[in-house]
Amino acid sequence: MKKSNRLDQLKSAVFAELERIKEEVAAEGITIIDLGIGSPDQPPAPHVYKALRDAVDNLANYGYPSSRGSKELRDTIAWWYRERFNVELDPESEVLVLMGSQDGLGHLPLGYLDPGDITLIPDPGYPVYAAGAILAGAEIYPMPLKEENGFLPDLTAIPQEVAQKARMMILNYPNNPVAAVADLDFFRKVVDFAKKYDVLVCHDFAYSELAYDNYRPPSFLEIPEARDVSIEFHSVSKTYNMAGCRLGFVVGCSEAIEALMRIKSNIDYGVFLPVQKAGIAALRGPQDIVNKNVESYKVRCNILLDGLSKIGWHVDRPKGTMFVWAKLPKGYHSSETFAEDILRKTGVVVVPGTAFGRQGEGYVRIALVQDEQTIAEAVRRISEKFDFS
Repeated sequence: MKKSNRLDQLKSAVFAELERIKEEVAAEGITIIDLGIGSPDQPPAPHVYKALRDAVDNLANYGYPSSRGSKELRDTIAWWYRERFNVELDPESEVLVLMGSQDGLGHLPLGYLDPGDITLIPDPGYPVYAAGAILAGAEIYPMPLKEENGFLPDLTAIPQEVAQKARMMILNYPNNPVAAVADLDFFRKVVDFAKKYDVLVCHDFAYSELAYDNYRPPSFLEIPEARDVSIEFHSVSKTYNMAGCRLGFVVGCSEAIEALMRIKSNIDYGVFLPVQKAGIAALRGPQDIVNKNVESYKVRCNILLDGLSKIGWHVDRPKGTMFVWAKLPKGYHSSETFAEDILRKTGVVVVPGTAFGRQGEGYVRIALVQDEQTIAEAVRRISEKFDFS
């Protein structure tokens, strides 16, 4: 049976090749240290899994949940936004619960893009940004994220004819994979662009709480006129170590929230109620786990970058996320060749920047998702096999 042509566009040759090489290296008896996938390695806080366990024991929680999310969770999200960003939200029309932020990012294009429409996505960028547009049959216009621009897209470089056909723009700060940040001045420029060209801005804010050295990432919705043209996605996974629970949310423009709600109501019945109860406990409860996560990632980052610096691989320190975006050492030009070289010689997995787009060439992404001892072992192995000085 013939499959759809769009299915071929969803394959990631880079990730598939990385998996193949990992299997070959493991078969040689080398223990793999995987610094590839950005999945938190720590458990959630005790009060969170207690809330989950208690809710699982309640037999009343096994019916179909609301596609919008429970009123209690939507009220909690609105409260959290007011406390964290001083942004007021209507929990009835401006908040929607998701099965992880990727759920919303992947499905929203079905409500906003028709064949021939354009979506503006960052390059490099998280793969679901392109996948959502592909599934909707739309066209993609990559916005290059370059070091000389602070890894911010140059809005003035977008051709007018492209901007006029664009229906959506996706941003992500703090950014995965490049670990860059954006300020309110840049967001104001984006709002002006969106209003001029009637573009919906989708800000992926999954790493809002994973920032270092007292830096506090701003919400896109802190710009007064932003909610007219934008929505903002959050992931409970990264902040509270709940990746397997599949819980996120989106807030902002009520028109866009309703469009996504209509799509989702035809596809699913919402998040399992015990998971929503755990999310409420995470957002309203003690935030010690967030501070612990930030400190842990920072220590791991220091171990990694200090160790690599000693062998001549100097990498910029990120202000946020659980990733390091590392420019290739001198003498290397291909991200894929370099990542394969590291993996075959040391068993350490890093992701070639090209897995996230053409502009990722010349970089690798390193995830800080192993404990301090394992990160130190990864550095030791690399130092033993390479000298970049």
